[in-house]
Amino acid sequence: MCVESDGCELEACSSSDEVRTLSGSMSEALKPSARELGACSPGQKCGAALMRLRSPTAAAGILSFGNVLNYMDRYTVAGVLLDIQHHFKVTDSGAGLLQTVFICSFMVAAPIFGYLGDRFNRKIILSCGIFFWSAVTLLSSFITKEYYWLFVLSRGLVGIGESSYSSISPTIIGDLFTSNKRTIMLSVFYLAIPLGSGLGYILGSSAKDAAGDWHWALRVSPLLGMTAGALILLFVPEPKRGSVDQPSGRIKTRTSWFCDMRALGKNRSYMFSSLASAAVSFATGAFGIWIPQYLFRAQVVQKTAVSCTNQPCSSRDSLIFGAITCVTGLLGVVIGAATTRFCRQKTERADPLVCAVSMLGSAIFICLIFVVAKKSIIGAYVCIFIGETLLFLNWAITADILMYVVIPTRRATAVAFQGFTSHLLGDAGSPYLIGLISDALQKSYATSVLWQFLSLGYALMLCPFVIVLGGMFFLATALFFLDDRDKAEQQTNQLSLPPSTVKVTK
Repeated sequence: MCVESDGCELEACSSSDEVRTLSGSMSEALKPSARELGACSPGQKCGAALMRLRSPTAAAGILSFGNVLNYMDRYTVAGVLLDIQHHFKVTDSGAGLLQTVFICSFMVAAPIFGYLGDRFNRKIILSCGIFFWSAVTLLSSFITKEYYWLFVLSRGLVGIGESSYSSISPTIIGDLFTSNKRTIMLSVFYLAIPLGSGLGYILGSSAKDAAGDWHWALRVSPLLGMTAGALILLFVPEPKRGSVDQPSGRIKTRTSWFCDMRALGKNRSYMFSSLASAAVSFATGAFGIWIPQYLFRAQVVQKTAVSCTNQPCSSRDSLIFGAITCVTGLLGVVIGAATTRFCRQKTERADPLVCAVSMLGSAIFICLIFVVAKKSIIGAYVCIFIGETLLFLNWAITADILMYVVIPTRRATAVAFQGFTSHLLGDAGSPYLIGLISDALQKSYATSVLWQFLSLGYALMLCPFVIVLGGMFFLATALFFLDDRDKAEQQTNQLSLPPSTVKVTK
């Protein structure tokens, strides 16, 4: 048995042995002989087969699948929002409260899960979180119209369950891969955000149309969620923290939570990129809830559709918006990863610069949505397509920036705090704020169909200005990125022990 200098025991190794990691190999001393393999029982052979399935790539695929379900469940409600409004008889601000309560509980729970994720078994926490939100979502589909407050509360509980997943799962991928391969795997993982969001609209609308009842939209994703939880328990390994960043040694110390937070607060690249993420969250949170409603009201103004007075309401715009979100998410993440890899050959500041340019370009096309929507729905969809593609470019790149500038032992805390910041300043309040502004503007002409359309458009015009601000934050990140990346590398080296310092006991 070998013991690290901090007293932690590592079973079944000697000073000359090499422990098998997900990024390395197994030494000859630990490899089983042919005779030992031949003597394995059927149960042992089955276990060995399961171990072979627990490859880094398979683990990243399973975690990405879970992330798709996370966001699919989140936006299923948005796909049937008009039906929920009519069922519970709530206003725009009341409907926006659903997403606000969800995000508030999500961001409050994120730092707690970040702390746990840096210190305890991460895949157990992930699985428990998925099982929890799946059960709550399923039960919420049986809430009657007299208990809207209970439906709102259920969305808050779902936010707690989903927070565990979003805070911890990227750090597992960060410990499985490094360099450009990590960028690719994080791109696949964060592709789940727009893909899952789009599928949420499609699932919600399709399930409602098939069953003739919007409640069924909340009864599909829980079954898939429980499947994902079981796959994580079986096939996702628990890699050593920092094993790929420092393969020649092991991380020997772990700092306190207060020390971690103080260090993150001084990390300028991390703080500016977190503020930029908040701007993205503000826009995507507001758009996810209100753009289908806005386009439906535009068609009512153009007299190509009639106002919904009886359930089920038309889900055509939710389906189209969901499909656009899926496609733009795929294009955005792929283009973002490819562009960053190319630009890294030209400048080491490529990551934040690509994010800044994409944000500023996105703001232009999102502004055009509100200019053309009154005259042309197709023109509005074209602007949405280009604007969302540019906006989704930065999802995976932002996560990669964090992996570069934060040491491995505080990455879960960093992801959680970044999530807390982006939700607190972003989509925690943006759906409710947009609904509130829309309601306030409608008071003068409450019965006017045209004014209902215009008031929501004026409220949504706040988003492109916030996106421009996010682009400025990414430019600020570029100024400090190289210094903070070098500091993180130096600190990781200081926290690692070379193999020669490992003491052997018998």
